[in-house]
Amino acid sequence: MVLAALADLVLPAECAGCASAHVPLRQGTCVSCAATLAALRPRVVRPDPAPPGLPACVAAGEYAGPLREALLAYKERGRVSLAAPLSALLAESVAAAAGGARRPVLLVPVPSTTAAVRERHGDHVRRLADRAAKTLGRAGWPTVVAQPVRALPKPDATHLDSAQRAIAAAAAFGLRSARHTSAAARAAHGRAVVVVDDIVTTGATLAALTALLARAEIAVDAAALIAATRKRHPQ
Repeated sequence: MVLAALADLVLPAECAGCASAHVPLRQGTCVSCAATLAALRPRVVRPDPAPPGLPACVAAGEYAGPLREALLAYKERGRVSLAAPLSALLAESVAAAAGGARRPVLLVPVPSTTAAVRERHGDHVRRLADRAAKTLGRAGWPTVVAQPVRALPKPDATHLDSAQRAIAAAAAFGLRSARHTSAAARAAHGRAVVVVDDIVTTGATLAALTALLARAEIAVDAAALIAATRKRHPQ
């Protein structure tokens, strides 16, 4: 992750949002794409059909255009400077998901598999959650991050349909040690519990994680995302 961060700082790069080259960049994007990202506002989204047990979901924008390209550059190409604008969007989604009024919040990031951590220059969702927590804290939202769930090895879900994704998601996570889950349950007391991820597609992952957290006596209030796929319909 350190090497990826250094490369992102010193190597010439094109805009992560529109691929324009030889233009001034601001945290990985050109002025135009930075403005597009900054103009996004969180909204309620819902997969259609929604899987059973899916909590209320809020996303900063549609998984398209500069937002989609920036997320791909961050996740797949190690453009870690994009964590700054993307975590800012996530913080706004969390605030909206938690009800809009300042209150204590517990963030539970969707965990990455060991293989994904290696391939993506670190745990990309946890990094965003940690930065979003700091942003929320500065804005008067006392926020902590907990990860009582671990990711298990799973098959590529790219070509699975909704039913198959739900089955795969149910087997994709496991609770960590009793110490971790007990600490997270204590942290959840008196806080809005918000599961965070980068993208929502079918909602199967969020529903599976919510059900697993319920087994640890951690009741999820909502989910906050950076983006929602095109085929999902906002309410």
